[in-house]
Amino acid sequence: MSVSSLASTYGIKNVNLLRTQGFIDGKWVGDSTSTFDVTNPATDDLLLKVSNLTVDDAHKAIKSSSDAFKSFKATTARYRADILNKMYHLLMDNVDDLAIICSLENGKPVADSAGEVKYAASFYQWFGEEAQRLTGDVIPSNIPSNRIITVKQPVGVVGILTPWNFPLAMISRKIGAAIATGCTAVVKPASETPLSALAMAYLAHEAGLPKGVFNILPVDHATTKSIGELFCEDDTIKKVSFTGSTGVGSVLMTQSAKTLKKLSFELGGNAPFIVFEDADIDKAVEGALISKLRQSGQTCVCANRLYIHESIYDEFTEKLVAKVKKCKLGNGLTEGTTHGPLVHSRAVDKVQQHVKDCLDKGATLLLGGKVRTDLGPNFHDLTVIGDVTQDMAVAHEETFGPLVPLIKFSSEEQVLEWANDTEFGLAGYFFTNNYSRIFRLGEQIECGMVGINTGAISEAAVPFGGIKHSGFGREGSKYGVNDYINIKTMVIGGL
Repeated sequence: MSVSSLASTYGIKNVNLLRTQGFIDGKWVGDSTSTFDVTNPATDDLLLKVSNLTVDDAHKAIKSSSDAFKSFKATTARYRADILNKMYHLLMDNVDDLAIICSLENGKPVADSAGEVKYAASFYQWFGEEAQRLTGDVIPSNIPSNRIITVKQPVGVVGILTPWNFPLAMISRKIGAAIATGCTAVVKPASETPLSALAMAYLAHEAGLPKGVFNILPVDHATTKSIGELFCEDDTIKKVSFTGSTGVGSVLMTQSAKTLKKLSFELGGNAPFIVFEDADIDKAVEGALISKLRQSGQTCVCANRLYIHESIYDEFTEKLVAKVKKCKLGNGLTEGTTHGPLVHSRAVDKVQQHVKDCLDKGATLLLGGKVRTDLGPNFHDLTVIGDVTQDMAVAHEETFGPLVPLIKFSSEEQVLEWANDTEFGLAGYFFTNNYSRIFRLGEQIECGMVGINTGAISEAAVPFGGIKHSGFGREGSKYGVNDYINIKTMVIGGL
């Protein structure tokens, strides 16, 4: 399908957003001799063929960012803030078109995609404001004739590696902080979802971002490993920001050891979701629906294990199943769809493995449980399973799909032990009306973020990130710029 045909078929008004080439040094690069397919996960139909850039192209992009950094680092905070503000408004002006593009290549319902566009834009707005708050300090010296001054300076060229599940927001959360601090960047988007990234590059160019500050490298799966290795081992790149699996993060960290660069990794999760006996059950059910089944369970902060107190287990289960039954599984662009497909067949297989493991070990299927080939190649029922126990695979492995496992618990001590019985520590959730427990458990759960009486924890103001094998560093919030700056100390003597 051609760009014009795709735009016409799906009602994309701003055809300029549809790009099939990489973006390096302010130019669109790549040709039709080497491409990879971008498909719709709801149908596996081909959307567009995108230029498959090479390692040589990556070297050019790194040099472009390095050259741009020489002048961009000297720009004023106000200048950078104005550009970020323009990028915010351009995303908001193109919400409908960007949402369609995102849904086409990602599969999520178009309403969710529109929400992601606004979420992505909010990081440009946020970091535009933070750019003007990068102040240093004057530190009192123990030597009367000395003064100690600190200044914050950009680290340099940043290599950014982003996933497919939030193809717009995962870029803006990183590149927004980079631009705010005066860094330049080379971005390698996920092979499944390059169209959203390329649309964002087009809008950045329209906002007046200087050439070389924001380069985009679309590559296929086979080339991805080489690009990641280059980002880690090229000494020109001073920081790598990665969102993805813990296994890949471990490899990237090893590869970065030679160049001792800054790293910020947001990796895998295994979020517990706990409902205590004193909780508002209706609110907890709504929170579970949001936290567990958002984007069909394909977010890094999705609840993976639901622990329900034994005294309210039956009531919670009945209400949750009733709510899930009202959801509509289907193509993300079909009106009324609340939940879309999984990203590929491997994701479907992972859900099926966990379902089978639960049922083989004595759990009870309460809803769903089947692959839905009648809807398309990558659909799986929204599935609820009861009587799950701590020895089942779903209690220890991230499903990343629409499986809701319900586990009974009897005491706070027991559920805290189970919640922390994982190598991961990205997000956790619990519902309670006991204010002592809010602080006690909130401090004791081993994860970087805790949602208390809410299933939604993500916004630009939140310091987003994990602990343990879920990574390190924070994105968003006032802390989001920290990994993109160096603190320089100047000691002035003889005063």
